[in-house]
Amino acid sequence: MSIKGAVLYAPRDVRFEEQPDLTIVEPTDAVIRIPAACVCGSDLWPYRGIEPVTQPTPMGHEYCGIVEEVGPAVTSIRPGQFVIGSFFASDNTCLNCRAGYQSSCQHRQLVRGAQASRTRVPLADGTLVATPELPPNDLVPSLLTLSDVMGTGWFAAVAANVRPGSTVAVVGDGAVGLLGVLSAKQMGAKRIIAMSRHEARQRLAREFGATDIVTERGDEGVSRIKEMTGGVGADSVLECVGTPESMLQAIGATRPGGSVGYVGVPQGVQLEGQALFFSHVRLHGGPAPVRRFLPQLIDLVWNRQIDPGKVFDLTLPLERVAEGYRAMDERRAIKALLCP
Repeated sequence: MSIKGAVLYAPRDVRFEEQPDLTIVEPTDAVIRIPAACVCGSDLWPYRGIEPVTQPTPMGHEYCGIVEEVGPAVTSIRPGQFVIGSFFASDNTCLNCRAGYQSSCQHRQLVRGAQASRTRVPLADGTLVATPELPPNDLVPSLLTLSDVMGTGWFAAVAANVRPGSTVAVVGDGAVGLLGVLSAKQMGAKRIIAMSRHEARQRLAREFGATDIVTERGDEGVSRIKEMTGGVGADSVLECVGTPESMLQAIGATRPGGSVGYVGVPQGVQLEGQALFFSHVRLHGGPAPVRRFLPQLIDLVWNRQIDPGKVFDLTLPLERVAEGYRAMDERRAIKALLCP
C-alpha cells in the first residue's frame, strides 16, 4: 500500500512525500501501522551533514504500533496486536542475541522509514514485543520511547554499572540523557548529577530523579563533579552525547574503579591509551540492545511506574516533520512527537 513519510535528501532537506508501496518482502517480516512517530537525536547527525547523505533516505527508526500483516514464517506476532521493536531487527536466537546483545545480532537489520504512517519490520518474531492488550492513547508516547531513547538510557545505566546507593553523573541533557537519569533512579542510585545548562531540561531531570545539577562543561565540569564527590568522581557516568568533549568529560568525572556507559553515537572520538590505562575507568557501551530490556520496560510503563513520554515537549502532525527536525536542531525542543 502507498504511504507518505519523511525522506532526507541532503543536509537540512527533509521532505514528507509519497514512498513505494509497503508490502511483506521476506516471510519473517511484519507491517505495522504507526499511531505516533518521532525524531531522534541521532537523526540530527545526517540532518546536519556530519554523517554523509548520498541518496534520498527514508528516515525514522523508533516505532510502535498495531500489526497489520505478517509473513508466513512469523509465529509469535499476529495482526491486531500492539507491538514495540528495536531500531535493530534481530532474530533473538543467535549467540549474540542469547548473550543479551541483540543490537549485535549476527543477522541484524537496521529498521528505517518509521517516520511514516506504516513501516515494515524484518525478523518480526525476534524483534517485536507485544503489550498485554491495546494501550490507552495516553500511554503510546511512553511506549514509543522504549523503541530507542528509553531503552538506550536504560542500557547506559546498565553499562555504567549503576547500583543501589551509588553516585551517578549524566553527561548530556537530550532525551537519552534525561531518560538515563530516570533509569538510574529506577536502579536505586542515591545521588544523580545531571549536567545541563538548560532550565527546562534541568526541571525535567529533577522530575526524573536528579538530585544535583551541574552547569559547567569540559574540565570545569570534571572539577565540579570531583568537588561534589570527595575529590574522586562518580561511581557511574552515563555518556549520552557522542562528541570528543563529552567522552573525555565522562571519563574524567569517573572515579578509579568506576564505570562509563557510553551510548552517544561517537563522532570523531579518539582516546589516548596511556591516559585511559592509568585512569582505572571501565568503558562499556555501543548501540543499545533494546530488545533485551523491552519486556521489563513495557511492564514499568504499562503499570505507570515510569512516564518516559514526558521527554516529548513538541507535538506536530507527521506532515510537518521537517519542523520537528528544525526545532530539535536549534534546541528549541527536546524531542518531537509526530502524529499521522
